[in-house]
Amino acid sequence: MAKNDEPKLHSKSGQIAFESTIVYVVVIFFAILAIIPFWYMFMNATWDSVHVQSHFLLYPKFDGFKSLRANWAYLANKASFKFARGFFNSAVISTSATLLTVYFSALTAYGLTVYQFKGKKTIFAIIVGVMMVPTAVNITGFYKLMETMNLINTKWPLILPAIAAPSTVFFIKQYLDSSLSVEIIEASRIDGAGEFFTFNKICLPIMIPAVATQAIFSFLGSWNNFFAPSILLTKTSEKTLPLMVALLSSDRVVEYGAVYLGLSASVVPVVIVYAFLQRFIIQGVAAGGVKE
Repeated sequence: MAKNDEPKLHSKSGQIAFESTIVYVVVIFFAILAIIPFWYMFMNATWDSVHVQSHFLLYPKFDGFKSLRANWAYLANKASFKFARGFFNSAVISTSATLLTVYFSALTAYGLTVYQFKGKKTIFAIIVGVMMVPTAVNITGFYKLMETMNLINTKWPLILPAIAAPSTVFFIKQYLDSSLSVEIIEASRIDGAGEFFTFNKICLPIMIPAVATQAIFSFLGSWNNFFAPSILLTKTSEKTLPLMVALLSSDRVVEYGAVYLGLSASVVPVVIVYAFLQRFIIQGVAAGGVKE
């Protein structure tokens, strides 16, 4: 190596190190911005209502967690807030809706990708068009339908519609267009495998990155859903946890420390689910990136 090239190499490595440092600083900065709201919420859950309203608190109250226990006691004594019941309702609805969404959407995307039939493009265009229709537009008709079927104040109106998720179908189909080799499906058919076996054992594992990503969005959307449950669920025993937390703010005297504690309790399961599924997303992307 010529001596004249050594300064250039040092200069280039120094530039790369500087650019890497800038990237790390920017990433850390935005990570802190994303964490602060959650940290603020968790810290406020340990304080009483007076301090929460008068101070910006980013540290817990060091009183042996007396305020935290008082906030929890307040929630436990509220007739409209039943944590165990609300958590159970939210978990059942969110888990069931997520499973239905990702499986049937993946099945629909598979059919639109693999099969060739008349009207295929029209059907896909209709699916994309339905994505543009907001929930508030058809909630009146949907409520009337559920009332006719005697499903008001049950979990079914919040679970069954998850079978039809146009945005999830669109996302997974776009993923399959770039990742699925039709030759694999044809080889499976030649070997005598049925269509559902081919889908479940061959195609579905290929979809893991897309399915895991949409599972997170579906679970978050179902867990945090407020609009539909507030209309369809009026019995306390059937209300979801976020709905119960939202009702805490409607009291004449709002205990903000208890409200933040309720919010914290409703957020923790979402964080756990996201952390769990994120690992599968990374594994799926890494596996899908290996080409023979």
